[in-house]
Amino acid sequence: MRKQLKHMAIKALRYSGLPFLFREIFQRNKVTILCLHDMAPEVAERAFDYLSRRYNIIPLNDFLTARQAADARALPQKALVITFDDGHVGNYDLLPLLEARRIPVTIFLCAGIVDTNRQYWFNFKHPDIDKEALKRIPNQERLRRLAEAGFFPEQEFSRPQAMNRQQIEAMKPVVNFQGHTVMHPCLPQCTGAEARAEIEAGRQMLEEKFGLQVNAIAYPNGDYSDRDIQLAQAAGYQLGLTVDFGFNTIKTDPFNLKRLSIGDTDNPDMVALKASGVWAFFKTRNGTRQGYGRQRANTLKD
Repeated sequence: MRKQLKHMAIKALRYSGLPFLFREIFQRNKVTILCLHDMAPEVAERAFDYLSRRYNIIPLNDFLTARQAADARALPQKALVITFDDGHVGNYDLLPLLEARRIPVTIFLCAGIVDTNRQYWFNFKHPDIDKEALKRIPNQERLRRLAEAGFFPEQEFSRPQAMNRQQIEAMKPVVNFQGHTVMHPCLPQCTGAEARAEIEAGRQMLEEKFGLQVNAIAYPNGDYSDRDIQLAQAAGYQLGLTVDFGFNTIKTDPFNLKRLSIGDTDNPDMVALKASGVWAFFKTRNGTRQGYGRQRANTLKD
């Protein structure tokens, strides 16, 4: 009964007119960036159909070009950028859809996990592991607790969780691949040396191994600090993407770009609410955040 009431409330909110008002008032002259992770092809097809009818989907690099030229007129009204974090192997299944619909997307790759049989630490399941708690402790302590539970970042498993070289090569003509560090740590919990290595080596590995032009970084988990922004700038990135709530213009801090997470949902009403910002707006007002956002950097000695 409670689940049915929730679905009814979500549908009522979708058809309340608020998504339309958000699009026409808040998003009309802004750039909305969506964050997804591992959306199934049939779910992505429905979501992309909805988004294509209501927004103008553009490549992330079009936003960068307009910003560099200081020319907001180069961007269409209700511009929308679609991004995927991590480089999950399931992203490869989207290739036929992306080719057929000519939908530009950006996929942020964990350089030390793609093209291996390593696994994402946040997918590791163990009764003694609280993933949210691990995000709030120093990086070395996180790794120690994972090791005690039987997870090691460089361990190779029988099946990959991330795309391999052949899949990345096949998608390069239609996908903009960018950086997501090496092993997906929570950057503010890293020491300065750890954060620098993750940010610098992540870009270098992707460019040297896959021949990519990496100009953007998505901060893992949406966690970042002023130190991490400075490290990204020094490493040669031109954009830094958060999961902070909001929309963007060419005047937005390029290393503090806002994104809306739509959570790979298969509920079309939620796609409408989350893509418009309605859902995150009310969640933020209620004290719930998409991610932890800007933090103070770890001050432990390297």
